[in-house]
Amino acid sequence: MTKLSVDFLSNLKFSNPILSASGCFGNSLSYLEYFDPNILGGTILKGLTLKPKDGNSGERVIETASGMLNSVGLENLGYDKFIKESLPEIEAKISIPVIANINGSTPEEYVLLAKKLDKHKKIVALELNLSCPNVKSGGMSFGTQAKMVHDITLAVKQATSKPVIVKLSPNVTDMQAIVLAAAEGGADGISLINTLLGMAVDIGKKKPVLGNTFGGLSGPAIKPVGLRCVYQARQVTNLPIIGVGGIANAKDVLEYMAVGANAVSIGTMLLSEPLMVGKILQDLQKYCENEGLKNLQEIVGVCHQ
Repeated sequence: MTKLSVDFLSNLKFSNPILSASGCFGNSLSYLEYFDPNILGGTILKGLTLKPKDGNSGERVIETASGMLNSVGLENLGYDKFIKESLPEIEAKISIPVIANINGSTPEEYVLLAKKLDKHKKIVALELNLSCPNVKSGGMSFGTQAKMVHDITLAVKQATSKPVIVKLSPNVTDMQAIVLAAAEGGADGISLINTLLGMAVDIGKKKPVLGNTFGGLSGPAIKPVGLRCVYQARQVTNLPIIGVGGIANAKDVLEYMAVGANAVSIGTMLLSEPLMVGKILQDLQKYCENEGLKNLQEIVGVCHQ
């Protein structure tokens, strides 16, 4: 093992703990003109659905203090076009582990999509999105109910041979109950958090800015919530965790690992600082050397000791 390598699961390893977060990195190809995505430990693709989705109408993105609100609404090509148009290019240009983020309006849609993706070797794991706040059905509407989280996780696990990582929402009253529901449903790992539900107002027009009224708040502003949720998750499960939310530098990565994350994924900050990954990796390497660590995973969960 190198100092930054992560044995996330027995059948899923990353060369370093930095992954791209679903939604902000497209299908991992749009950043090729800025840096080589293959320096990442892995990539989580933009949310995929069975059928193409146009996303939400009206204004969909607005900058906020220390972050942004988005109400894109899972716009994507749909499974058939993804397999035909995107996957061949991903196979040709992306050598790191590729994780598909899957979505559905019904539990049955999640299961069918998982079955379809199971035959594609390039997709090494599935991130089960039970947390998107920008759709009227599925996503967060499922992820706030412990029984639904359990049942969908179980159904998807039975439909695929790939590891299933369940992405959870912070918009719940009992994070630990939801984490336990995913774990009891057979989740191989947990990813948290997705965005916080918020809104913005145009006082001149006297109306909400976003066409969908509400959107998902992301960026540095939500890091304290993300840290709290990962800490709570680690209290009740030994499953590997991907920490998400507001990561902008190596210090943020270390904080997430200290509260229990084995790896992290970066989203919003890549939109404004696409070259940040290389700097973060250098700084994490220096941290290991300064602290005398054989591997960065030695700090995972130190806040619980």
